[in-house]
Amino acid sequence: MNYPLALVLAGVSTVSYSLQAAESSQRCQATNEAQVAALFERWNDDLATGDPKKVVENYAESSLLLPTLSNRPRRTPEEKQDYFVHFLEKKPSGAVDERMIQIDCTTAVDAGIYTFSFADGSEVKARYTFTYKWDPQADQWLISSHHSSAMPEVIPVLD
Repeated sequence: MNYPLALVLAGVSTVSYSLQAAESSQRCQATNEAQVAALFERWNDDLATGDPKKVVENYAESSLLLPTLSNRPRRTPEEKQDYFVHFLEKKPSGAVDERMIQIDCTTAVDAGIYTFSFADGSEVKARYTFTYKWDPQADQWLISSHHSSAMPEVIPVLD
């Protein structure tokens, strides 16, 4: 007659074990705002190499790039590389003008305004959002989404 109680206890034990397993798979990765800001610098330094493969290494395998100078979303590493082949021909250099960083357990968001300068002397000011996800297999933060869009309007400077 103790079978139902044993089954209930076994069920509780299984639930408890499942919760512990879920918690252990979601271990938080310690970081801070300076380290998240450095992820942009890592990406920007890789742009300076002129090597599109090096730039794409900053992105998680399953990630989305919504680039500034293309209307087409880039989902695969090959699509991202294709974008950066053409983007890097312009010899871009990015600088963050203003940003807000938010950090969670295994994700971080860096959003704001940046300006890209190009070898021909032109510039593009754009809004950006980098979402980073901690990848325990790679033992690093990788970009899970990157959205960049040129500023929609020119705002006159008021004196």
